[in-house]
Amino acid sequence: MSDLDKLYADSFRGLKPGIITKGTVMQISKDGVIVDVGSKSEGFIPVSELVEDENMNPGDEVEVFIERLSDAHGFVKLSRQKAEGVKTWDMMESAFNESQTVDGKITGKVKGGMTVNIGGISAFLPGSQIDLKAPKNTDSLIGQTYTFKILNLNHKGSNIIVSRRVLLEEERSKLREQTLLKLQEGSVIEGTVKNLTDYGVFVDLGGLDGLLHISDMSWGRISHPGELFSIGDKIEVIVLTYNKETTKVTLGYKQKKPDPWTTVEEKYPAGQKVVGKVINTTDYGVFIELEEGVEGLIHVTELDWVEKSIKPSKYYSIGDQLEAAVLKVSKDDKKISLSIKLLKPNPWKTVKEKYAVGQKITGKVKSFADFGAFISLDEGIDALLHISDMSWVKRVRHPSDILKKAQEIEVIILSIEPDKERISVGLKELTPDPWISDIPSKYALGDTISGKIVSIADFGLFVELEDGVEGLLHVSEVEKKHDEKLEDLFTAGDELSARIINVNPEERKIDLSLKTMIG
Repeated sequence: MSDLDKLYADSFRGLKPGIITKGTVMQISKDGVIVDVGSKSEGFIPVSELVEDENMNPGDEVEVFIERLSDAHGFVKLSRQKAEGVKTWDMMESAFNESQTVDGKITGKVKGGMTVNIGGISAFLPGSQIDLKAPKNTDSLIGQTYTFKILNLNHKGSNIIVSRRVLLEEERSKLREQTLLKLQEGSVIEGTVKNLTDYGVFVDLGGLDGLLHISDMSWGRISHPGELFSIGDKIEVIVLTYNKETTKVTLGYKQKKPDPWTTVEEKYPAGQKVVGKVINTTDYGVFIELEEGVEGLIHVTELDWVEKSIKPSKYYSIGDQLEAAVLKVSKDDKKISLSIKLLKPNPWKTVKEKYAVGQKITGKVKSFADFGAFISLDEGIDALLHISDMSWVKRVRHPSDILKKAQEIEVIILSIEPDKERISVGLKELTPDPWISDIPSKYALGDTISGKIVSIADFGLFVELEDGVEGLLHVSEVEKKHDEKLEDLFTAGDELSARIINVNPEERKIDLSLKTMIG
């Protein structure tokens, strides 16, 4: 061996490519790091072979991987990445063989799963192994560090498959065993809201899910579980039922408090004034909450003494505070009937003191119905003018034939019924009944009269005579062919002459005929 060869061997004594050795950081530059690896040798770690984000200072002791004993500048070529990689592989092989866990950072997404950095080595995390339930959004996982179990490790192909789900399942299984030991009906247990549905909430009790049905959430009214709970909420629940064979668990939340309906009859006696918050409005009334879990209904007929056609949603909004009086309470049916109008003076109590049957009064036409018109009086009370009390002689088909809305008219009171909240008035009663005073003397049997057809029916024609009096020309009193119809022979508005064949004041009826006409 030459002196030069002996010098070379002395310089690199104990060093050879492919091993890991310790060295001391001597100098740091932008191109890399110079390291004293002993045996009178200096090594160089290029920037490309440094560990990302590693902080090194002169004097630090580091482990390096020897790639080559001498480069063009006489340095031993070193690598920090490969040193860490070899250590990581050794660690992962040990973890795989002994079923130990490893920590890694999720670094990105690939087809079928995600990549995980474990000590500088990339591993594959299948989508099915990310969690107990496949997450909808995996972007939020990138950059997060978790503990994994190695499912497969192939050193030659650098193929590593890891799982997080296996560890979660093991943890959940242990929790489940602990939960089953302490689970019994009537016990109070803490859980985490796991999922929301229209009919209830699934609560994770610790490796075991229980169902909290919407009907067991509140003594009051709720339309969706989301009004009370959100996913991730920690809640205390009561075990209502537990089937050891199926491990099916049903839970209760409202049962943590006494049923408020058990004492409502004592707390809310009839006649008591109460204050509540509007929680719902319908066409038939307003629901108000008196306390948590207890609500009452103000029926539309109990909103006002006078106005009977109130649309609750026009006057009341959810959240409004209302005063009302208790009408009736049933704890068995869980119903409380309330009234607002009872807190106001009843105008019907003074009606009989102010008005009398036969009295002539003035009112304003408020609204129409097929059967009559409602006339508004001073107190806001409405009186009914029935269609049959509008005219002695004219057949009124609809109130609008002779009246207009907001029109002021004079009427006579026909009846007063305060208990039924009803006043009836008449318009025709302002004048004498012509069927008694005038018609019998004005229209005689056999007289020929002229009139105008006002309507045509299958059974005959209605003919308007003088003063609005109508006579009936029955179909049998018209000379026509068998297959002819009245509408083929006559038109409303036509003038005709007919003979009177019957006058009956008691039935308020005049019958006419065309058959007895001459020429």
